[in-house]
Formats: sequence, structure tokens, C-alpha cells
Amino acid sequence: MFKRLLSLIPAALLAISVSAPARAESGFAAFIRGGQKPIVHGNHASDKSPIPRQKVRFTDVMEPGVIVIDTSERRLYYTLGNGKALKYAVGVGREGFQWSGTDRISRKAEWPGWTPPAVMRARVLREEGRKLPAYVPGGKNNPLGARAMYIGGRIYRIHGTNQPWTLGQAMSSGCIRMANDDVIELYNKAGVGTKVIVRQ
Repeated sequence: MFKRLLSLIPAALLAISVSAPARAESGFAAFIRGGQKPIVHGNHASDKSPIPRQKVRFTDVMEPGVIVIDTSERRLYYTLGNGKALKYAVGVGREGFQWSGTDRISRKAEWPGWTPPAVMRARVLREEGRKLPAYVPGGKNNPLGARAMYIGGRIYRIHGTNQPWTLGQAMSSGCIRMANDDVIELYNKAGVGTKVIVRQ
């Protein structure tokens, strides 16, 4: 009997290690998810989009190397020229946080830190009773994900997310969210100065 109990210990330990999360989720990641369950692959939050990127025909902008964000479609296009573009699923601004215009990428950052604007911190405290920090360092639990591309002098960015269930939805505060895998690919293609067109 004792030997049989000993033989069961490794299996029990394995079950505990599999069911336990790889890393405790931060309150900031939970805030970004809005109470929804995260998408996971095994014990890890997914970096992949549930909506695969595609190479498509796109003739709205013929110039290569332009980012076109269609907020109503919730898709981002990166033009390749010759009537072709790469099409990515994105998350966009919710009602009251939508915007449009033309600008350029002014800065890029890998694993960026997040500094919530004072107006956002005040709004979240007032509406949700949550106190956001003044600064969150870059990393897996940072809401900006693996990469960020800053749009002109605006407060908005094209950035990653480790919660790709938000893609294809309108629930951000105006920023454009992409899966980490997708934003890394776009980051490597689009340099500072890249034109960005946001349309509704």
C-alpha cells in the first residue's frame, strides 16, 4: 500500500503543475480584458491572432508601405503595391473613443512601458473604482504587448496585446491593438515616417 501511494506522487505533482498558471496575471492585464477569460494555449496566454493575417487585393491606396486602418471593418492593411496588401485583424476604439485622420509613425518601441494618461486614470477610478498606476514597465503582462508604433504626436498607438480575444472588436480607448505575432511582423516592415491613414 505504501509503495502504491509513493507511485502516485509524481502523477499528482504533474497534475498540479499543469493546472497551475505559468505566471500570475497582473491586475493591469485583467483590466484590459474587462473581466473576460483570457485565451490560453496550454498554460500560456496566446500571442497569435484568432483571425489569421492574409495577403489580399487592395486598391484603395496604391502606394506601397502605407498603413490603412479601417475602424468599421476592424482591419489594418499594410500596402505592398501593385494592388496588394497584408490584412490584419485589429481591435479599435469603442464608442466615444473613435477617431480618424492621416498621420505618420513618429516613434517605435519594443516591449514598451505603459504610462496611462491622467484623464484615463481619472475615468477608470470614477467609473470602475480601479486605481491605475502611473507607469507599468514593459513585459508579458503589459497591455501594450510586444511592440508599439506611436502615431504622430497623438496619444494613440498601434500596439500588441497578449489577449487576442479583443481583436475584431471595438473596446479600446482609441489605440489600435494587434496580436503580438502580427504587431512584431508589422513593426519589422513599417519604419518611422510610415504614413498611417485611419478611417471610419
